[in-house]
Amino acid sequence: MRASDWLQLFVSGLAIGTVYGMLALGFVTIYRASRVVNFAQGDFAMLGGLFTVYLLKTVHLPYPLAGVLAVVITSTIGILIYQLVIAPLGRASLVSMLMVTIGASLFLQNGALIAWTSYPADLPSFSGDAPIRLGTIAILPQSLWIFLMAAVVVTALYLLTNHTLLGKAMTATATDPLAAAVVGVSTSSMMRLSFAISASVGALTGLFLAPMLTLNYASGAILGIKGLTALTLGGWGTATGAIVGGLALGVIETFGAGLLPAGYKDAIAFLILILILYFRPSGILGSAGSEELSLD
Repeated sequence: MRASDWLQLFVSGLAIGTVYGMLALGFVTIYRASRVVNFAQGDFAMLGGLFTVYLLKTVHLPYPLAGVLAVVITSTIGILIYQLVIAPLGRASLVSMLMVTIGASLFLQNGALIAWTSYPADLPSFSGDAPIRLGTIAILPQSLWIFLMAAVVVTALYLLTNHTLLGKAMTATATDPLAAAVVGVSTSSMMRLSFAISASVGALTGLFLAPMLTLNYASGAILGIKGLTALTLGGWGTATGAIVGGLALGVIETFGAGLLPAGYKDAIAFLILILILYFRPSGILGSAGSEELSLD
């Protein structure tokens, strides 16, 4: 392969890697406030995309309004999952929490199958499909929209976490919920908020991804695995690691697809997950034994 081909693969990998980073960031957002690893995170992305398709093509709402409503609906579903599934368990064990989020994921997938069948759905690109040429490199306009969305989301979460009392209350809830409650923090409200934010990030990711990849009821499972792999690769100790891990996973996958048959692309994520867990469980930016998650 020529150098220009490798550079093209690298740019394409950054685009899909940004998506993986956003999915990983959704895991971080919930984990920061509740110490829950939500296996339904990928399904939020699936729902965001499919709700937008339904509102746009069936209800015939304007594209921007359909997208906003899809994010709001998915965010509401995220709150309901916390209220009906997570909250009743209280401070249950990690295994119990993992099992109920897996159950919630299966429920959402089967609900989507009933609502939209198994046929794949996609969305039109936000600003056309004609690639933007930078020398020998072609960049799809939708990729630029994904980069912009990621920049806005990361900036907003950074400001929320580090420069607002609300963000500090979410961090306090995760660090010591009893002490947070003593000083007047509503821990249940902080957890509901974390699920709402995480679902919104997931829905936005699905909305921006749908013009590039078709989605169906089962897409959430593989997207969730990719997000979890990205977070493990980057490191659980920092949300910056989620972005770095996502970008790294996207580039590695794209290079792998350029060298191997296309059917091996998804297997690369599983292989990376196994290798990282074996050789460096803390990830690229994580520190051994660290559980604190921040956006610094």
